[in-house]
Amino acid sequence: MNTHASVVVIGGGVMGTSIAHHLAAAGVRDVVLLERDELASGSTSKAAGGVRAQFSDELNVQLGARSLEAFGRFGEEIGYDIGLHRVGYLFLLSTPEEVDAFEAGVRLQNSLGVPSRMIDPAEARRLSPLISTQGLLAAAYSPDDGHCTPEAVVHGYAAAARSHGARILRHTEATGIELHGDTITAVTTTLGRITTDTVICAAGAWSRAVGAMVGVDLPVRPLRRQVAVTEPVAALPPELPMTIDFSSTLYFHAEGPGLLVGMSDPDERPGFATDTHDRWIPRLYAAMERRAPALTELRRTGGWAGLYEITPDHNALIGEAPGPSRFLYATGFSGHGFLQGPAVGEVMRDLYLGRVPFVDVGPLSAGRFAADAPRPEVNCV
Repeated sequence: MNTHASVVVIGGGVMGTSIAHHLAAAGVRDVVLLERDELASGSTSKAAGGVRAQFSDELNVQLGARSLEAFGRFGEEIGYDIGLHRVGYLFLLSTPEEVDAFEAGVRLQNSLGVPSRMIDPAEARRLSPLISTQGLLAAAYSPDDGHCTPEAVVHGYAAAARSHGARILRHTEATGIELHGDTITAVTTTLGRITTDTVICAAGAWSRAVGAMVGVDLPVRPLRRQVAVTEPVAALPPELPMTIDFSSTLYFHAEGPGLLVGMSDPDERPGFATDTHDRWIPRLYAAMERRAPALTELRRTGGWAGLYEITPDHNALIGEAPGPSRFLYATGFSGHGFLQGPAVGEVMRDLYLGRVPFVDVGPLSAGRFAADAPRPEVNCV
């Protein structure tokens, strides 16, 4: 294979396929997406599927809200059923500091049109009857949030991108990026060489290696996260929100007739391992006993492990490198990449075309760390 592309997108998850779709739909010709395995086989397929606009960072609120709108139109515009359930997100708060932080977040979200609100423990239990309110001070709830099926989103975007002329090469790994001086000239792959002057890195947890091909530091670390799936739950409320105990990071939402349950593991160390283990289970059960004791009676029927792509401030890297020309990136979302995929696809299209995006993502440039200007996101689990 010796071919040409106007732009090569590296990564076949939600970010890469969204970018490819938005570029091709805007009339960009010869868009090529490279995926070394199957589409959605990386972090996207292992995501919990939550979609929300409840963030502490204004940019994340805007990206999340814009994406929620796109998820709501997905079936009509893209033609794929993504199993969207607008059941809301419910953050359970147990300390005065958490309450203060989320009150400030709700004020910010409301100012940007997000209908989140603070509620008392009794209302939180009405919304999510599996929880215990002991020690609970308050909760933050947004009814427009929810969850959907990550793989369906990826395959929908991929089909739409193909319909507009994009080429998607599965089982094709990017092995290098060629430069002439300070200009990209080609991407080498396991199938051959593709001449191009533009690369967009959407490789998730594997992005640091892609950036290194052109001397761009993308400070992304892979970190294993696990989820469990339970047996069917009797009388499971059909509108059960995505429920998150913020202190412990325990979360759960409906998954078919049962529940998907997860939480962070502070003992996990960075690395690319995605095998499952039970070392996190005692901590998970302790969190469930405290906040949702009914969950401890449920039998695990499955689960999986995937990779978060962590940055030092738990916020995304979005932008175009000052050199070489032209290397763009959208990565490092630290657990909220899937839910921002639609909006980031728009942003990357506009950056490529030289348009002004709907939101200024300049503060999310990878150069913020060298400039000692981190942008922390608080509402991460």
